[in-house]
Amino acid sequence: MLLSLTTFAQKMKVLSGDFKNLKDIAEFNLTFDYSNLKVDKFDNEEEFLADKMKKREEKGTDDDFKKSWFTDRETRYEPKFIESFNKRFDNGEVKVDKGLASAKYTLTVKTSWIYPGYNVGVMRQPAKIDCVLSVTENANPSNVLLSVSYEKALGNGAAGFDYNSGYRISEAYAKLAKEFANDLEKKSKK
Repeated sequence: MLLSLTTFAQKMKVLSGDFKNLKDIAEFNLTFDYSNLKVDKFDNEEEFLADKMKKREEKGTDDDFKKSWFTDRETRYEPKFIESFNKRFDNGEVKVDKGLASAKYTLTVKTSWIYPGYNVGVMRQPAKIDCVLSVTENANPSNVLLSVSYEKALGNGAAGFDYNSGYRISEAYAKLAKEFANDLEKKSKK
């Protein structure tokens, strides 16, 4: 039952293009876009950060929280996405990476919403992210080969040791990469 809930929780929808357009592409330059990000129930990231920092101000951890919120992107989320995607292709037949100059196509991961989740020992809620993944041609960026949305990609750690929101969110990016790689492998070959 838990497996069916996890599978049901994440929805994929092709917005434009087709997975078949990616059939013969072996590498993608990877970019991440966090602009206009909504977090949890807040309309924007600034409101979320103000709320979280205010709660941490007395403890003196407010600046640490804000710093880790932004550094987690490059140190946790993005590497986790890259690792999870690339390990789906054992022989390196398809790969993604940031700054991949040899790639003729770019995969952009545009995050529109993050729910950090929580773990307070006796209760926990996984992180969730909504993203649009778009593949464009580097020589002609207006040529969108595929644009696909994923809603509520879940992220939590094994055995309940996911007390850090950055860790939980990075696991959501790993799940997103896994699902996209699986969809790419299955749907581009049809």
